[in-house]
Amino acid sequence: MLFNSVHFLLFFPLVVGLYFTLPQRFRWVLLLAASYYFYMCWKAEYVFLIIISTVMDYYVARRMAGCATTGRRRLYLVLSLAGNLGLLFAFKYFNFFSASARVVLSQFNMFYDAPVFQVLLPVGISFYTFQTLSYTIDVYRGKIQPETHLGIFALYVAFFPQLVAGPIERSTRLLPQFYQQHDFDYRKATDGLKLMLWGFFKKVVIADRVAVVVNHVYNNPQAYEGTAIIIATYLFAIQIFCDFSGYSDIAMGVARVMGYDLMKNFNRPYHAHSIAEFWQRWHISLSTWFRDYLYIPLGGNRVAKLRWFFNLAVVFVVSGLWHGAAWTFVLWGALHGLYMVFSIVTYRARQCAYRLLRLDPESAVARLWQALITFHLVCFAWIFFRANSAGDAFYLIGHLFTNVRLSLSGYNLGLPREELVIAGLAILIMEAVHLMQTRYDVVSLLGRRPTYLRWALYYALAGCIIFWGAFNNSSQFIYFQF
Repeated sequence: MLFNSVHFLLFFPLVVGLYFTLPQRFRWVLLLAASYYFYMCWKAEYVFLIIISTVMDYYVARRMAGCATTGRRRLYLVLSLAGNLGLLFAFKYFNFFSASARVVLSQFNMFYDAPVFQVLLPVGISFYTFQTLSYTIDVYRGKIQPETHLGIFALYVAFFPQLVAGPIERSTRLLPQFYQQHDFDYRKATDGLKLMLWGFFKKVVIADRVAVVVNHVYNNPQAYEGTAIIIATYLFAIQIFCDFSGYSDIAMGVARVMGYDLMKNFNRPYHAHSIAEFWQRWHISLSTWFRDYLYIPLGGNRVAKLRWFFNLAVVFVVSGLWHGAAWTFVLWGALHGLYMVFSIVTYRARQCAYRLLRLDPESAVARLWQALITFHLVCFAWIFFRANSAGDAFYLIGHLFTNVRLSLSGYNLGLPREELVIAGLAILIMEAVHLMQTRYDVVSLLGRRPTYLRWALYYALAGCIIFWGAFNNSSQFIYFQF
């Protein structure tokens, strides 16, 4: 089920109405049934994968808590890791690694004939796998006690607002909320609806509109060069942010209407002044997951410098592979790892350059320069992320500055000029809000304005969605494929 569908517009108010009607002790049953139904609307039989992960980790955590020795606890942790990552590998990575092995072995005239499994990638498998793994790892570390209520734990794994594309919640944040009494709260409900409205604006007005240009260029790269590739790359940076952060806003809004708080997943990432800061602002739930469960266990930065660089490289390559079973994602992750290492290696040189230029690194000019450099490094890496193959990515990069001109005449970008103008206006509205957020809490600021002004803004935003929404181009959210 898509958030941006008529199906969801019927499903959501029905669930909310029943939720606040039922006694507290029955609400988890409603939410669990609604969550499984929400997921089964894609491919019903794949709900059994979620149930398998749920039952396995519930059992493992309970057994782990009863173990007297660390060795026994570690054995159950390995069982959880093997089971969850095994399912993820079978459905998402087996064909990729098999095809890669076939290519390598063929270079040595070695025959390799492993089967190719024609299976549909389960929606959201990477998200709920990481969510349940964080739970078993935290139980192993002794940070939390295992959940004794199987139904509540199943709801933690499958909670429908964030099931298929995050944010990846921690058990310490989400599990306790299922035991709390959530009476209808007008303030929370309206705040949630505002977040949903903002998310829909980013998704259907901006992301789905600019996606037309991105798809025209990236799905047929040999027909384009120079200016068209540059514009499509900028627009993909806008598309993926609006698409994914739009989903996160809607998910947070849906949960908040019912009284639940999900973690913030984006914090104006394109305003970052370094790649490290970008990853503190982009897909926060995933970047903190890798920090806590991979980077720090590897030693983080508390090791020799070369080992530190190795740790960064591993984290970013694995992060790329998490996003998709293709070399384009591996290269995207590796490039971000290279950015991080390069920034560490050149730190002193850059500080010297600022001193020679007599420029304060914290001055407005320096910060603007840092933000522009960071944004363009991120955009360059997005080429690998969006390209359909590594060959396409290198073609696009090779022709990025070929025949660059101000005019787009001769290029068919698939979107009429008036549609591009609408996209530009919508992006300006979004950026104006982002700039306001650097100085104010926009929600609180609106709350202090007169009622007529607030409602005029809400109606204007809803009008933009209704009249400017690219519903003919509406598609599933990009991160559903991960």
